[in-house]
Amino acid sequence: MSIDIRTLDPQHDADEWNRYADRADGANPFFRVESIRLQAAETDTTPHLLAGFKGQEPVGIFPLFEYSKGPITGAFSPAPQSWTAYLGPALLNVDKLKQRKADRRIKRFLEGCHEWIEDELSPLYCKFVAGAEFDDIRPFAWNEYDVEPGHTYIVDLDGTEEELLKRFSSDARSNVRNADADSYVIEEGDADDVERIVDQVRKRYENQGQAFHMRPAFARSLYEQLPDGAVRPYVCRVDGEFLGGILVLESDRTRYRWQGGVKPDADVDIAINDLLDWHVMRDGLRDGIDEYDLVGAGVPSINRYKAKFNPRLETHYEITSGVFGIDLLVDQYQKHR
Repeated sequence: MSIDIRTLDPQHDADEWNRYADRADGANPFFRVESIRLQAAETDTTPHLLAGFKGQEPVGIFPLFEYSKGPITGAFSPAPQSWTAYLGPALLNVDKLKQRKADRRIKRFLEGCHEWIEDELSPLYCKFVAGAEFDDIRPFAWNEYDVEPGHTYIVDLDGTEEELLKRFSSDARSNVRNADADSYVIEEGDADDVERIVDQVRKRYENQGQAFHMRPAFARSLYEQLPDGAVRPYVCRVDGEFLGGILVLESDRTRYRWQGGVKPDADVDIAINDLLDWHVMRDGLRDGIDEYDLVGAGVPSINRYKAKFNPRLETHYEITSGVFGIDLLVDQYQKHR
């Protein structure tokens, strides 16, 4: 039996889509329809929710964003310039299959999605960024997509808190253990803190001469519209003053270090980001979360910081096809907006 590719409506089929998104391997809160609608509105794109079925059994989902400006048409996942971490395809009900059947099912699902994209959108350019959990990208290569590896660091949240801390570098352990607990407060904040974190990131980018176009209101809407706990703003305060924070995304087994954790301007005698990351990991361990994805391992200066938590290196993939340079035109249009 072949794989049937259907499109679900972001409004009328929201509950059905979210059931699949909550069960799909490696899916994160950006897969949920609330986030997809926000991404589409933020980037002036049209969402398409592709779902694959073998009979009545769901086998995969693939959220797409159609970009159209004059003669330029593109298909993206995640949406262009949305600052979303990972999206792309995600699988359901595959891990129970033997390898031969799993390979065949994944191939048919992705080939069905490829045919739908070509028949319905005929894009000049495609760009998909799949998470580390989606590692079988062969069907894209077989359909002449260009596949480039990217990398991220992942900390396994296992053992006891003390065992987790002992795996850190000596300076990270010292920064956590020797911090005066009475001199700071780290807690989960509120919607205002979500905006504070994003605004702090924006200022950091601007100080380095780099563009940062994610609006604080977009992140706040994600916090308010996604289920409780999907977006967690961890903040550090000293004497009641906000000094820094990390926006954490949470799925059933993974926490993602999405935004924040920039070098703070305040001159205080504590390692703010070491303490923030430790609290994120410690709380995740207590709540039964399996891993902490530090989201990125491609910038040497930042890698030195992330590597102190003894992460393992994982590969994810950027999948593209089409006219060279179209992505730059799309980026310029989004920045202009």
